[in-house]
Amino acid sequence: MTEGTTSAAAEGADTLTRLEQEGEIAADYLEGLLDIADLDGDIDMDVEADRAAVSIISDTGSRDLQKLVGRDGEVLEALQELTRLAVHRETGDRSRLMLDIAGYRAKKRTELSELGAKAAADAKNGGEPVKLKPMTPFERKVVHDAVKAAGLRSESEGEEPQRFVVVLPN
Repeated sequence: MTEGTTSAAAEGADTLTRLEQEGEIAADYLEGLLDIADLDGDIDMDVEADRAAVSIISDTGSRDLQKLVGRDGEVLEALQELTRLAVHRETGDRSRLMLDIAGYRAKKRTELSELGAKAAADAKNGGEPVKLKPMTPFERKVVHDAVKAAGLRSESEGEEPQRFVVVLPN
């Protein structure tokens, strides 16, 4: 190995260690939250796409965790921000941690990927830009990725919370 690949490998290992530490801090914070709320749930940690990913799942299929998702994922978004703040407080670094509860984000990601692919097909076939409804940053990112995978470009327009994706034809 050359010196460049050695330092790159060490940097990758450092990043992985840092993201795993973020996951541990987040898991501890969320376990405390579950205890306070008297909710049952198991915490799963992973590293996906250069960010820590933490999921709260239930073996019992209980609907209790839906309380932590809220309407349209609003409570989930708030809990994710609180968890990121808890990680920031411990590490001093800004976190891009992703939180999923009861598979809500995983299901949403699938739906949004399909929406992005359909919008790309509509833009390609119609030759006109396709504007989608306002979305959260997470939702827009998934749609942008799906549009890119379909070979087209997209951009976000508008101001939060009314920011939306526009799929552009070639």
